Amino acid sequence: MVPARTWYARPVLAVAADLLGAHLTARSDEGDVTIRITEVEAYEGGADPGSHAFRGRTARNAVMFGEPGRLYVYRHLGLHHCVNVVTGPAGTPSAVLVRAGEVVTGVDLARDRRAAAGVVDSDRQIARGPARLAVALGLDTRENGTDVTEADGRVVLHRDPDALTPSHATGPRVGVSGDGGDPGRFPWRLWLTGEPTVSAFRPAYRRPASRSSPPRGATPA
Repeated sequence: MVPARTWYARPVLAVAADLLGAHLTARSDEGDVTIRITEVEAYEGGADPGSHAFRGRTARNAVMFGEPGRLYVYRHLGLHHCVNVVTGPAGTPSAVLVRAGEVVTGVDLARDRRAAAGVVDSDRQIARGPARLAVALGLDTRENGTDVTEADGRVVLHRDPDALTPSHATGPRVGVSGDGGDPGRFPWRLWLTGEPTVSAFRPAYRRPASRSSPPRGATPA
């Protein structure tokens, strides 16, 4: 079942937890690929220094300020794509990064896409991490703004709105520096426990401060 738009208009952490175990399908002329979501991260606009929307609206993050239930897809450091689902009321920028998943249909197509982009040593690695997940699903910035609430759309999210939130763990977000990486304030990475497709945690890179310059301030991820 495809959740109604109002389902995504809830607080970002509530949506993030409920996205665990949901299925995300991307359709193409090559075929369909579906993943079961096993790991996510929540980002909450102006209240969250780790969010792209922390400093306000830009051309890049404009979709985050729009209606919930749409994809926010961006290119990270010019290297790879990240797929997010917009949450909360329109005008309140928040989104959930889909970090990892298990490919449940279209495994051969997803594996071929990943093999063309890099080494795939096992099926659990096909969509393990946000960059691999985007490649496996065949998603890039052309899907930015795509509505996932349309049952016959290019990208569809399947979840029973009445399903119970699955058992999961929480911790700091991957690679987020400054205040947004504070594990006490923002333990906003959520994952299914005991799930082999969950990505490995990596803290943000911290450049050593030189003796002649003060420490660098925090910047949004």
